Amino acid sequence: MCRLLAVRSEEPFSPADYLTPFALIAKNSKEYQGHGWGCAWTDDDRKWQIYKNIRPVWEDDFSRVPRTSLLIAHARSAFEDKDIVVQNNMPFTDGKRVFIFNGELRGVKIKEQGRIGAEKIFNFIRRFDAGDTLTALKKAVGLIRDRTRHIRGMNIILVKERSIYLSTFFTGDEEYFTMRYKEGPELVICSEAFPSEEGWQSISNETVRAW
Repeated sequence: MCRLLAVRSEEPFSPADYLTPFALIAKNSKEYQGHGWGCAWTDDDRKWQIYKNIRPVWEDDFSRVPRTSLLIAHARSAFEDKDIVVQNNMPFTDGKRVFIFNGELRGVKIKEQGRIGAEKIFNFIRRFDAGDTLTALKKAVGLIRDRTRHIRGMNIILVKERSIYLSTFFTGDEEYFTMRYKEGPELVICSEAFPSEEGWQSISNETVRAW
């Protein structure tokens, strides 16, 4: 089960200011989050750029990620320690949407293309997105829940243009799976509150919403 981060601001910021506490969260997690990591950001033309590394996020150099006003990051904990290759690291993107996920699903009965389960979920959501992304996310998540034998957790962040969509669902381990967010000059959404920072709010289980 991975760790997720999304940051959006009206003004460009230094990604290292957010990736550094995010890396600390991943390093200190009760579950190992060191099977590689990745991030996506928008450039000056608002086009997505992607960086992935098989090394743990806390061992990487964040100075390579330029200033941006929209950042998505994912620290990976591979399901059953399998398929640990950089190509399976998130974020996944189709050029328009960027997707990150954490959770554990067993007995999923959907037919979709993808190397790993998370990529299949991304492609499944895309199938329903004819323009109304929030409705597509709600429909896809509902179908996945109906067609899965057991879901320990399923947290999704999907970004399209500058809109951030989130779906959260879990059946146990509330502290671990509860997503948090903080709104100020920047919107920050993360799997955990940044260490020693106040002002974070918990997101209720079974939330599907957009910012």
